[in-house]
This record gives sequence, C-alpha cells and structure tokens, in this order.
Amino acid sequence: MASAFSSKPRSSIEIDPLVGKSWTLPSDVYLDAAQLEREKQALFGKTWQILGRRDQVSKAGEYFTAELTGEPLLIARGSDGVLRGFYNVCRHRAGPPAEGCGSRKVFRCGYHGWTYSLDGRLLNAPEMDGTEAFDHRQFGLQPVQVGEWGAWVFVNLDPKAEPLLANLRELPEQAAKYSLEKLKLAERREYVMECNWKVYIDNFLEGYHLPSVHPSLNRELEYGQYVTETFELHSRQASPIRGPENQKDVQRRYSQASGGDEAEYFWIFPNWMLNCYPDNISLNIVLPLSIERCVAIFEWYFPESALKTEAPAQTVRFSDEIQIEDGRICEVVHRNLKSRSYTRGRFSAKQEKGVHQFHRMYAERLKS
Repeated sequence: MASAFSSKPRSSIEIDPLVGKSWTLPSDVYLDAAQLEREKQALFGKTWQILGRRDQVSKAGEYFTAELTGEPLLIARGSDGVLRGFYNVCRHRAGPPAEGCGSRKVFRCGYHGWTYSLDGRLLNAPEMDGTEAFDHRQFGLQPVQVGEWGAWVFVNLDPKAEPLLANLRELPEQAAKYSLEKLKLAERREYVMECNWKVYIDNFLEGYHLPSVHPSLNRELEYGQYVTETFELHSRQASPIRGPENQKDVQRRYSQASGGDEAEYFWIFPNWMLNCYPDNISLNIVLPLSIERCVAIFEWYFPESALKTEAPAQTVRFSDEIQIEDGRICEVVHRNLKSRSYTRGRFSAKQEKGVHQFHRMYAERLKS
C-alpha cells in the first residue's frame, strides 16, 4: 500500500470516488506557483464566472469593464438590447477600447482612437490609409460568452462552453424561492487573505468547523441537523435556524426566526457561493491574487424595501465577524500546509462530502 506521504505528479492526482476511502488533495497543489497558472487556464478560463451585476447594464449603451485572472473584459448592452462581452483590448496595438463604467454610443480606444460599435464592430480606424488589404470587418473586438442569471452577469472565456443556464443545472430551481433577480445590492466588501484560494473554498464547503470556529453562527444553526448535498456542478449545505425558544438569554442575529426557517449555502464550481438566509442573500466570489493570497468578494443583497431598515447593517456586522474568523483559520491552515509533517489528509465521510466533491472535480479538470 502506498504511504499517505507519498507524492504523485500533479497531473495524476487521485481522489477516490468514495469519500470514506479518499485522501484529500496533496499539499503541494496549494503551494506551487506553476499550479496557479494551470488553474487559470483549466478552471477560471473554462467556467462561468460572475463579472458584475445586471443593473449595471440594464439599458442600451450601458457598459462596465472588469478583469478575470488578468484578462481585461468589457460588457455592454447593445442598442438592440442584447448583452455582449468582449476582451477590452483594441485590435490595433492592444490599447483600451473602454475604461470604467457608464453609458456610451461607441467605444473609442484611448491610445490611437480606433472606434467600435456597441456590438464590437470596428467603425473607424484613423490614419490607416495606405495599409494594404486592411479590412475593417476583420478587426472587431474579440467576443467572449456572456450570460445573465439572478442579479448577475457572467462570462466564460471558453468559446465552446455550454450556455450559462444549462451549466447551472438544478441551481435556478433550487434558488427560485429567493427571487434573486429582484434583490438589490446593499454593500460590497473585499477580504484579502494570506492563503491559497482553495484553502478558503475547502473551508466554505463544510460545517464541520462550525462549533469550533464560529460561536455566534453556531448559536443560530442546528448543527446536529446540518446536511450537505452534492450535485453535478454544485453543492448545497443547509441547516434549520434555531427557533425563538432556543437560548433566550443570548443575543442572536435571527432571534425572531419562526422555527421553520432555514439557512442554505450553495457552492458553484469552482469559486463562487450564495449564502441564503430568510431576509437576505450574500454572494461570495473567491479569486486568486497569487499562490499564497486570495480575495473573497462579498456582496449583500436585500429586497428594496429593506434597504432603509437596520437589517443590512446588522447583517453585514454579523457576516463580517464570521468572515474574520474564517480568514484567521484559513491563514493558519495555509501556513501549516508548508509543514514537512503534512502531505495529505482524510475526509470526514459525514461532514466533508462537499470538500470531497470539490477535490474530485478539481483533480479531474487539472489532468494534463
């Protein structure tokens, strides 16, 4: 039998399909800078990623720019009402066709003035007289796939990727009760952590650490009834929220819960999550900054009627406390992954089905 500390090439990581028999990902996949470059191509470049909000591009002419693991992107609503995505790279000498966000009738590169329509066609290329066989039709902005769901705009850099809604599988039906498309952004924060992005994903995908790391959240949830379900491309964690008869003398965020309320946590491969509570939804997007640093982008959404109440501020304070706790433990775990004493671990078959699913999907997509 192979030793638990034996290593294999990263191109052939083995994750047993049965969680009770499996070992976790080897520690070196969290620590190797070359691995991050492979992830950018095999994961972030071939999955649907949230890039912005639908309300940023709800009207014809509205646009925003963003980056996805170093790729500059431009999202625009055409005069025909169609949402389109492009690489924000001028086809002349790689200048910026657009900057920031707002509303435009055309995009004009800030380097040499090449002008593009909202649908990406090259309209004007100054001073190109005398350039042989120059055809405007061959120099439109390079497109990327875009999609809309809930409150968000998605992109996929893989031109062969299946459409967004098909790729989401069961998720739209499972989350339909939250009316995500009607929610309004209350606040956005970014948490930079000194850990590999996968350490944070691992942490999100189990409630196993709840009693040890999150005392306030543990007061809200029925840990004994915490469940994890896995699907083809996502997972769902859920727990009943404790009713008002529980812990009457302890201050709680959801002290008015009816007793039939539930918290649901959806994770969508590889790096975004929805935290669903009775009165709000928060979105998490986790992105690598380097092999040892990542950022967790948090956005909190509420029905418009709740935006002027105390609920958003209370929720952000509660969530901020939890995030700080998660950040601390994730940074310790990342440091400890460098220890010569550790190579791989084992899963709790009861509590870590979600982590196991992530590791299986990761290993499959990182095969060379």
